[in-house]
Amino acid sequence: MKKVPVLLVGVLMVGSAGCAAGAAYRRPAVSVPQQWPGEPARGASPGKPVVEQWWKSFHDPELESLVSRAVAANLDLQLAAARVEEARASRGVARSNLAPQVNASASAVSTRQVLFGLPFGPLAYETGFYQGQFDMSWEADLFGRIRNQVRAATADLAAQENDRRDVWVTLLGDVATNYAQLRGYQLRLTIAERNIGIQQDTLDLTRALAGAGQATDRDVAQAEAQLESTRAAVPQLQTGRDIAIHRMSVLLGSEPDSLAAELLQTSPLPVAPQDVPVGLPSELLERRPDIRRAEAQLLAATARVREARADLFPRFSLTGSAGRESTQLHLLALGMGNFFSFGPSVSLPIFTAGRLRANIAAQEARVKQAEAVYRSTVLRALEETEDALVGYSNEQERRDRLQRVIRADRTALELAQAQYKAGLADFLTVLDAERTLSENEDQLAQSRTTVVTGLVSLYKALGGGWPASAGTK
Repeated sequence: MKKVPVLLVGVLMVGSAGCAAGAAYRRPAVSVPQQWPGEPARGASPGKPVVEQWWKSFHDPELESLVSRAVAANLDLQLAAARVEEARASRGVARSNLAPQVNASASAVSTRQVLFGLPFGPLAYETGFYQGQFDMSWEADLFGRIRNQVRAATADLAAQENDRRDVWVTLLGDVATNYAQLRGYQLRLTIAERNIGIQQDTLDLTRALAGAGQATDRDVAQAEAQLESTRAAVPQLQTGRDIAIHRMSVLLGSEPDSLAAELLQTSPLPVAPQDVPVGLPSELLERRPDIRRAEAQLLAATARVREARADLFPRFSLTGSAGRESTQLHLLALGMGNFFSFGPSVSLPIFTAGRLRANIAAQEARVKQAEAVYRSTVLRALEETEDALVGYSNEQERRDRLQRVIRADRTALELAQAQYKAGLADFLTVLDAERTLSENEDQLAQSRTTVVTGLVSLYKALGGGWPASAGTK
């Protein structure tokens, strides 16, 4: 009798060794700079980023409305949410293995037989057999196989939740980028239409001067060519405007042209705030959903290694069954024909032709892959953020210089017109000044648009767009 406790202690000791098999998860060490390298980006500060509702920093009600509707109706976001629900259900399946499993069954069999060779002839009779039964089984998870299944499923759920957040971040960035591009195209169309009006007036005046002998036919042809060149840019700008509307409509889960009536009306380009807090590089590890997803996938892979190693050890289970059986249905309620069984069982892998070891090696290789993905994701996040900081800073510098260029272009045009009227310059000088001003105004409109889209890219690189405090249920 004393051998049973000794055996039990031995089993528990082996179980403890099995639970300890395999290294616990540790976040890989990655090199992250303390500060963003280089000179501080223009318009950016090291304060705590305001990224949960960054689109409100533009103070554009139309943009805020589009973002709200996109979050409610975007199909990619709905798909990601459904995958989260699937992962949550899979975790529930894994958790259920920790508890005893009880099943109930019932059967009713009727048998008809005929006996021949009796003195009074064949005799037909029927017999019945009725049974009700409960079965129970429970695996004692001494070596952590089931617990590591649950850990892996929980990490899978966290990965899917962060994938949904990543889709969210991308969605909001796409909506804001296309909205800014739409307003940018509208601004460029406004500039083109104004220049078309000016150039049409110039052409009319040149024709009148040519009729009076004060200008040549060449001057008329050059003025007409410049006018048509500006008109030729309009269809391309209209195409860009319409494509942006189509993209936003689809992002909002509707037909490509559904927002045309709402967005074709020209509105100002959103204005970027003067100061954008960007925080520290190390904060990206906790904020960006793609990094969090990669870490969750690494955690899941680590748990599956421990699960695979647990298969090398015995499985201890308790099984039992109880029920009633009778040849007549009404006798079941009287407690006739009771039966039950209960006892432990042990399953030990003896020869698997290397299958278990190969599975462990496969899971360890997946850990290496997941770790490489995590490190790569961190580096890519740093790269994207630094690129966004550089691009946003330099584009603001370019915008300001273009503004100074346009002021000089307008002065040059006024002087050219005055000199032409005084006979001190030919008409080609006026046309060249008009063309230069028109081109630089278009360049400024593009730069202003790029400043806004660059800021959107910066918010996206910082992981903005979803509540960082939200957790997985």
